Amino acid sequence: MRPFISLVTLGTTDLPRARAFYEALGWRESSQSTDEVAFLQGAGTHLGLWSRAELAADSEVPDDHGGWGGTTLAHNVGSPAEVDAVLAEAAAADGTVLRAGSETFWGGYNGVFADPDGHRWEIAHNPAWPLDDAGRAQLPD
Repeated sequence: MRPFISLVTLGTTDLPRARAFYEALGWRESSQSTDEVAFLQGAGTHLGLWSRAELAADSEVPDDHGGWGGTTLAHNVGSPAEVDAVLAEAAAADGTVLRAGSETFWGGYNGVFADPDGHRWEIAHNPAWPLDDAGRAQLPD
């Protein structure tokens, strides 16, 4: 297996609402999207939005809405000010800021928001992980 993630698919209870939320955050929808599923272009990793019930069935798990599934998505930015700006952008697009930006124990700065379906996003500035020209975090060797 090659060590990268091509697509992260989020189960949604309201696809038009989810589409609007992520488009407001700057994600561009692909021509491969349909009325039933949205594919959003990212810088290397892409985002899929699909019915929560259909995604559960496809994954062969019950759709019991049991709360947080043990996964948080992360988006790294170049400064603490950018963390705060992304959190404000998410709030303006009807997301919920769960934790405002603040300094971390590991020497960075981060905050957390939830999209309208409750999917958690950590927005982080990690000075030990510089960003390349495309904005991708570079982990040290």
